[in-house]
Amino acid sequence: MGLMEGKRGLIFGVANDKRIAWGIARQLREQGATLGFTYLNGAVEKRVRPLAESLGSDLILSCDVASDEEIAAVFKEVEKQWGKIDFIVHSVAFADRDDLKRPFSQTSRTGFQLAMDISAYSLISITNAAMPVLKEGGSIVALTYLGAIRAIPNYNVMGVAKAALEASTRYLAAELGEKNIRVNAISAGPIKTLAASGIGQFKEKLKIMDERAPLRRTVTQDEVGKSAVYLLSDLASGVTGEIHYADAGYNITGA
Repeated sequence: MGLMEGKRGLIFGVANDKRIAWGIARQLREQGATLGFTYLNGAVEKRVRPLAESLGSDLILSCDVASDEEIAAVFKEVEKQWGKIDFIVHSVAFADRDDLKRPFSQTSRTGFQLAMDISAYSLISITNAAMPVLKEGGSIVALTYLGAIRAIPNYNVMGVAKAALEASTRYLAAELGEKNIRVNAISAGPIKTLAASGIGQFKEKLKIMDERAPLRRTVTQDEVGKSAVYLLSDLASGVTGEIHYADAGYNITGA
């Protein structure tokens, strides 16, 4: 029996097989979880659907997290097909590429609002819509990064959005604790993904990680996935409101 045997959950943010969310999905499935997936649009669906089906999923739903109506529709369909669920993975973030390239002080107002909406507010909206279907004892995990607490070169507005995400994690944990629902976040180190390619000097960050982290390497998708399994499983039944560092010690090194 796997740690997640008999548990069902929904993953927001798998866009391709290079995403951290895909590493989480693989590890959850390996531990017995039944998974549902969302995708942003038709172009993304073409990549997500085969991946989801490879893990035995038949719950694959369209959802733009910038729309409260679409988020609500997702959970209505989840309730229709599954009734209740045990967990949610939030691996959604976005910032305008121009706002990541220019100096932080030149961040556009619309770019700031967009990054905050997609990367941080979506966790609040998803949690709110999930309440009717999320079981007592359920768990929510979001994905964050060290740029939330330190000024990382070229991370810019995304770092501010991740800081808001981490604060939201703590406030949601405090609110939902009385319902025995846990909310945590994983801060992964730099991992080579398509999303990361939009951050300037990303290769240099990977090199610094390899040089300074205690393990002298970056973490893998699957290692982050294993951390997610822990936080979503009953092994972490007393853990909530925490930022879990799955980063080979990157936060300790000051790199």
